[in-house]
Amino acid sequence: MARKRTILLGGLAAVAAVAAVVAVRTATFAPGDIADGSDVRLAPAPTYDLAAAAAHLGEAVRIPTVSNQDTADNDVAQWGRLHGWLAATYPATHRAMTRTILPNRTLVYHWPGSDPALAPIILMAHQDVVPVTPGTEGDWKYPPFAGTIAEQAVWGRGTVDDKGSLVALFEASEALAGQGFRPRRSIYLVSGHDEEVGGTGAIAAAAMLKARGVEAIFTLDEGSIVLTDTPMVGGPAILIGIAEKGYATLKVTANAAGGHSSMPPAQTGVGTLARAIVDIAEQPFPMEVRGPGASMLGALADAKGGMTKVAVANEWLFAPLLKRQLAASPSTAAAFHTTIAPTMLEGSPKENVLPQSASALINYRIAPWNRSTDIMARAKAAVGDAPVELTWVKPPREPTRVSSTRSQGWKWIAAAARADAPGAVLSPILVVGGTDSRSMEPVSQDIYRFMPMHFTLAESAMIHGTNEHMKIDSLKRMIDFYARLIATSAG
Repeated sequence: MARKRTILLGGLAAVAAVAAVVAVRTATFAPGDIADGSDVRLAPAPTYDLAAAAAHLGEAVRIPTVSNQDTADNDVAQWGRLHGWLAATYPATHRAMTRTILPNRTLVYHWPGSDPALAPIILMAHQDVVPVTPGTEGDWKYPPFAGTIAEQAVWGRGTVDDKGSLVALFEASEALAGQGFRPRRSIYLVSGHDEEVGGTGAIAAAAMLKARGVEAIFTLDEGSIVLTDTPMVGGPAILIGIAEKGYATLKVTANAAGGHSSMPPAQTGVGTLARAIVDIAEQPFPMEVRGPGASMLGALADAKGGMTKVAVANEWLFAPLLKRQLAASPSTAAAFHTTIAPTMLEGSPKENVLPQSASALINYRIAPWNRSTDIMARAKAAVGDAPVELTWVKPPREPTRVSSTRSQGWKWIAAAARADAPGAVLSPILVVGGTDSRSMEPVSQDIYRFMPMHFTLAESAMIHGTNEHMKIDSLKRMIDFYARLIATSAG
């Protein structure tokens, strides 16, 4: 009896010790080293004509700078039209800045600062838009390239991605230049011509800036938003991208003898390929609560409080539960591991012919703590001695470095964002797609990815989709944001 009592008391003591650790860690939990920008003295937004700005966005939409997957199908004259339209629409900007049009149609504007000792800033927005899926034109409420203003919004392809940012940047700079603003810190506006199909324009722009000796204090591009119904907090969150996942596509090829489908061998090339795909896909990269995803989780959990905060503050105890919950949503899970997505298959040209070669493409988005070498090693281990070849479709793009959440650039961006979303949670985020800003790593201390548009989760689905539109109040927020950011950081 005494032994049982001792065991029971020991168990209770252990539980009490765990509870005490959980309570202390929860009470002292801090959501990472994230500056809130409250020490920034934010410049006011200038006056401008919002109705004219909305009309300008509609005009930009009507210039269809569509990047097709086969660039030979592009109507290159549209980029020239857009360049001419920018010059005619924003004369004060073009007087204040020098413009370089690179041979590939990428634009680089330079607004010289009065103090060359100050590191410049780089602001980005690309010119091109994705095509409208053939056959879906009739599903749009308003024609996709009409730039219609209706229902307190501007409708059309590119209004959000990314001509909304492009127009807002020029509206902000036009208002500032027209009202006599003169920067102390140099400003570069970089507008790639082909972000949607690879971003070679941004690569060329970065090379030009590097040759000029540019070392920017920060770069800002598209990438994330103010999400008004953020799941964990049930309200708005300012989500600023501090890194991008890498990108790689693996080709899996199974060679075989081929022949007539009426006399198939025991093992066909397609069968071998199918097993290899399954073997690779069934060996996913593990969920890891680290990097920008962990910083986001901490910021949101701190704002949410309750058991959510308890679990995140005590990952040592609740890690299995946290990972299961994060893995339940593909959009959330993507921030916590390298993803594997088989996307394309190729085999026989005819249904009754056994192919001599069958292949599949598997797309990976690489987490910041992994590299392409990890992917190849994992894929080779998964297929074992199966008779397949594993090759990269093209050289992989490794993940970007992770930018600071305490730098001066972060503080300026955070302060400008919070001006129009004062009650929102401020959080870093990992951008799971790709932006032109990745090319600026050689010429910029930190890179951030954020547009101050206020979207619900449901509304964000229209990006690259049907009925893309920019609400006029979001356009106003964007112009105010860019103007305040420029005047504060460069003034």
